Amino acid sequence: MKLPKHLAAALFAAAFLISAGPASAAEKLTVLLDWFVNPDHAPLIIAKEKGFFKNHGLDVELVAPADPNLPPKLVAAGKADLAVSYQPQLHVQVAEGLPLVRIGTLVSTPLNSLVVLASGPIKSIADLKGKKVGFSVGGFEDALLSAMLSRHGLTLKDITLINVNFSLSPALITGKVDAVIGAFRNFELNQMDIVKRPGRAFFPEEEGVPSYDELIIVANKAKLGDKRYGAFLRALEDSVQFLVNHPDESWKFFIGAHKKLNDELNKRAWRDTLPRFALRPAALDKGRYRRFAAFLKKQGLIKVILPVGDYAAELP
Repeated sequence: MKLPKHLAAALFAAAFLISAGPASAAEKLTVLLDWFVNPDHAPLIIAKEKGFFKNHGLDVELVAPADPNLPPKLVAAGKADLAVSYQPQLHVQVAEGLPLVRIGTLVSTPLNSLVVLASGPIKSIADLKGKKVGFSVGGFEDALLSAMLSRHGLTLKDITLINVNFSLSPALITGKVDAVIGAFRNFELNQMDIVKRPGRAFFPEEEGVPSYDELIIVANKAKLGDKRYGAFLRALEDSVQFLVNHPDESWKFFIGAHKKLNDELNKRAWRDTLPRFALRPAALDKGRYRRFAAFLKKQGLIKVILPVGDYAAELP
């Protein structure tokens, strides 16, 4: 018996729905940021706003921390999936026993720098002898400064270190210190220029410090086989490609999600950070990590140079 056309169509549609089954729900993933949202996080924000995470089957929640020291520790304790962290911090925390592993890179060049007033008397690092240098976080910043000074025949004993907390550029502008270490070149330099007190930066990677990844993505080592992580990195790569190809449109997505960041400082930081994002977030340069570990050991921040595979991975 031949079925009426409308009934045949209905039966076909029902059969298709049964065979197709329900659409699979996006898998949730929590990513803790290292700080409040800023242009350094652009690939993450764009991946969420443009739907790249969704395209790879993920529902990603980005969480700004109340305490910036906690994200890697929470991941190590199994309280969060992933965290944005720093390569220098990773080496030290793994040496302390935290089960962390780098799975991706967000910003692939150093942002840290030693900054002085462009109009001031410091024209060379050698001019810092007998001067005051402000810092925010001891340890790694001391190691950076020590290495940079040594290239010019100085040591930390030749300067006076002053903890200015996170008030780096104000301390420099007001004359409280003669230089600051730990200033991010994409933020503090722009901040100083905006208030008509431009700075001059000395870059660690040009002064004897091996280059390193500034911002990385870390996971708990025990969960390295989680299939969501590969999907996350593929979405991140899609996002970076979109950023590079469409910077102006990406900026609109970024400030659309975070309207309070639509100001001159963040516009400039956006421009200066864009070329520093890792085009291949999952890619790992093992030699680079080994060289930096050797530097940290020489500076006394770690005691043993571990195999790179103990704390960094390149996921398929």
